[in-house]
Amino acid sequence: MAEKRVLRQEKLSCNAFTLAELMIVVVIISIAALLAVPMMSSAADSQLRSAVNMIAADLEYAKSMSISRQQDYSVVFDVGGNSYEIRDESGSVIDHPMRVGTLFSVTLSDDSRLSEVELDSVSFDSTSTVSFDYLGSPSNGSGTPLNSGSIVLDAGNYSMTITVQPVTGFLTIQ
Repeated sequence: MAEKRVLRQEKLSCNAFTLAELMIVVVIISIAALLAVPMMSSAADSQLRSAVNMIAADLEYAKSMSISRQQDYSVVFDVGGNSYEIRDESGSVIDHPMRVGTLFSVTLSDDSRLSEVELDSVSFDSTSTVSFDYLGSPSNGSGTPLNSGSIVLDAGNYSMTITVQPVTGFLTIQ
C-alpha cells in the first residue's frame, strides 16, 4: 500500500510543470511579442515614408537636371489632384527617365503602394511651384528666390514635412 502512494506521488510530480518552467515560457513569449510589435507598423506609416522619399528624390532629380543642363526645371504640385510633375523651362512636362514613353507626372492616389498618402499642403512662398536654376538654387513659382518652401504629406494619423532650404535647395525631412 505504501508503494502505491509513492507511485501516485511520482506520477503527479511527473505530469506537472514547475514554476521555473512556466516562467521560462512566459519570458520567451514576452520577448517574441516585443520583437513582433515594431514589425507591425501601419501601412499608412510605411506608405508615407515611401512617398516622402520619392518626392525628395524627384526634387533632387529636378535640381540635378537644372545644374547638368544649365537650364531651369520646375516641380509643380497640385494639392487638389494629389499630384506633381516636373517641367522644363518652356513649361513642358519632361519625359520620365525610368518609364520610357511616359511623362514625369505623378499622382499619388493612382499608385496602389501610396494609396493612403495625400498632399496636405504645398507652399513655396505661397505658390505651389519650386524651380531650380543653373546653380541649383530654388525659386518660387513667381521666379523670385525662395524664402521658404515646404511640402506636408499625410497618411492616416501620420504626417511628414519636406522642407526646401533657400539658396542651397537642401532638403530636410521631418
